[in-house]
Amino acid sequence: MAVPIRNISSPGYTDDLQFKTDTRAMSITTALFFMVGFLTCLNDLVTPHLKSIFALDYAEAMLVQFSFFTSYFVFSYPSGAIVEKFGYKKTMVIGLLVMATGASGFILAAKLAVFGIFLAALIVLAAGITVVQVSINPYVAVIGPAATASSRLNLAQGFNSFGTFIAPVLGSLVILSGAETLSPAAMSALSAAKLQAYREIQAHTVVLPYFGIALVLVLLAITLSSIHLQPRSAAAERTQDFRPGAFAEALSEPDSIWRHRWLLFGAAGIFTYVGAEVSIGSLLVNYMGLRNIGNLEPSHAARYLMLYWGGAMCGRFIGSGVLKRIKTGKVLVFNAVIAFLLVILALVSHGHTAMFALLSVGLFNSVMFPSIFSLGIQGLGSLTSKGSSILIAAVVGGAVIPETTGKLADIIGLHHAFILPALCYVYIAAFGIANIGRPEASDVLLPVEPI
Repeated sequence: MAVPIRNISSPGYTDDLQFKTDTRAMSITTALFFMVGFLTCLNDLVTPHLKSIFALDYAEAMLVQFSFFTSYFVFSYPSGAIVEKFGYKKTMVIGLLVMATGASGFILAAKLAVFGIFLAALIVLAAGITVVQVSINPYVAVIGPAATASSRLNLAQGFNSFGTFIAPVLGSLVILSGAETLSPAAMSALSAAKLQAYREIQAHTVVLPYFGIALVLVLLAITLSSIHLQPRSAAAERTQDFRPGAFAEALSEPDSIWRHRWLLFGAAGIFTYVGAEVSIGSLLVNYMGLRNIGNLEPSHAARYLMLYWGGAMCGRFIGSGVLKRIKTGKVLVFNAVIAFLLVILALVSHGHTAMFALLSVGLFNSVMFPSIFSLGIQGLGSLTSKGSSILIAAVVGGAVIPETTGKLADIIGLHHAFILPALCYVYIAAFGIANIGRPEASDVLLPVEPI
């Protein structure tokens, strides 16, 4: 869930400079950002693992991401209601416990070896993540001086990216390394009892990691609940304009928010960007396993995901400096065009050339989300919070586009199914070109990407 925080170092936010950052609270929040990134990226390993266990086609396998990212859309407004009733910290504790429940659901799903239970556990896990996300960003803003809120949020985002970077390594070791893949033909030859036994054995590899994750989440909830912050005046005022519930209010005012075309174009940009990034990340392990690409075992291929997500992490650090010197529209166009060309190269080539071309897309994905987000809300003024909520809802592209890509892979093959993400980058490039002539925004917002 991407929730923007106003640059509260701007004039008018100087009443609490005497406060110091609560290091205990900041430590917990950075750990939460890490867990959100880690768990989201772990889906890229769970997807091929479940595909092989249950002999799923690509469309069925992509139900993993469909279930996960649809939850962001479904639970965003209820999460906002929880924030308004219980406050940021208690909401985060509730979210952590829901996440732990979802992670524990993987244990039951593995024991019974039922794909539907895996999807249900994912929905619960994602619901908890959504609850945490809508409260953690403004919480970071009020646990220290207003003037350094941007710095704290950037630090937290760094841990989020680190979580996506480290997940492929740990996930490949504990989930995929012990997996034994049978072909669909071999599985069809097994009796019902032997097939169920095979699925239970293979699914068992997720038990230990998700049990550990559930335990860590519960410990984080207990630790966070024990933290008592010093009362802070005006804390609610600094965050109320960016509450998730603003999305519902936006729907009731079609004559105000919906007439801003740059916002609507930006929402389509978020939709296509998240969809393209998740589609590629989710199918990379299977793609690298193709005989004409890498012919890699899933456990080996999963380690190469570090290049995809690590590139995104490094690109964010590089992009933060580049965007200070070059207009956002130009940077967005450059990255989208290069990403498009890399995907096309992967489509028309084979072997390591195709494999590393697709892995390199992560580097150029890096600055797209904050660039599209900032251009989408630019010039909205008092409608900024409602516009940002619409952009947040557009994250549902991470559910729709990967599922469509999976269906396309079943029809024309996985190698050529990436034409859909390529078309997504065409739209993003066009959006960037259209924005080159627009003046830069004076009010900076720092969006936090879902992954």
